[in-house]
Amino acid sequence: MVAAPQKLLCELRDITKTFTLPSGKAITVLDRVNLSVHAEEIVALLGPSGCGKSTLMRILAGLVRADSGQVLYEGQPLQGLNPGVAIVFQSFALYPWLTVHQNIEEVLAARGVDPAARREAVERVIYLVGLSGFDEAYPRELSGGMKQRVAIARALAQAPRVLLMDEPFGALDAQTRLSMHALLLRVWEAHRITVMFITHDVDEALLLSDIVHVMSPAPGRIVRSLAVPVARPRSIDNLDPMVPAIRSEILKLLRAGSLGELEAGAAPPLANGTRAS
Repeated sequence: MVAAPQKLLCELRDITKTFTLPSGKAITVLDRVNLSVHAEEIVALLGPSGCGKSTLMRILAGLVRADSGQVLYEGQPLQGLNPGVAIVFQSFALYPWLTVHQNIEEVLAARGVDPAARREAVERVIYLVGLSGFDEAYPRELSGGMKQRVAIARALAQAPRVLLMDEPFGALDAQTRLSMHALLLRVWEAHRITVMFITHDVDEALLLSDIVHVMSPAPGRIVRSLAVPVARPRSIDNLDPMVPAIRSEILKLLRAGSLGELEAGAAPPLANGTRAS
């Protein structure tokens, strides 16, 4: 059985964002984007490079201010940083001079958490991501997958309601990606947090997410939101018969976007079994 959607947790309403280049030219990267994210949902953002996926995620986190539109968290307009969000970046963003334990503890110290509580939280998330025994290792001593586990542990130590992941597995080899998929699902199962991740891999989106939002080339818009109503765990070799149709629809949308066939400002109608954003 696939669980019914939980309560609405985050909303983006008519979000538009324009950046000004050093030359003075204005580039609109997001144009009237609407997006709803429910509690305990795993959401994938798919779209071509430069369509504003990372900017959209940063706006949701409160790291970037939209030019127009509104960000809501738990029904309230967001003011400043989103208190319920933690971010995992593709680049890991670890301090090379700190150990695994210290890298995770640093974010808690910055929040004023007392030492005893910090130590307990760090030990808990290190165990959760499978890095027990590597507490005193430095980033240079870790593989790419292990570094990403540290980044995930650091985010989880903050006890977020929403985990944002910006192409978290893009730099990893195929085998490591599969192990990271299993880790993400294990974390989700244990904590039932909301997860939003950016990816360019359609199969990754179908394996992990409850709903896939497909974005157009810049200026980015959400042109289709497709639900994946199949219980996890899933296997790419043994997916529900309806999933290949969803995959085909996503590829068609991405191909149309690359060829400039999506009309500006007009999202195609939703396919059967999908939910509008």
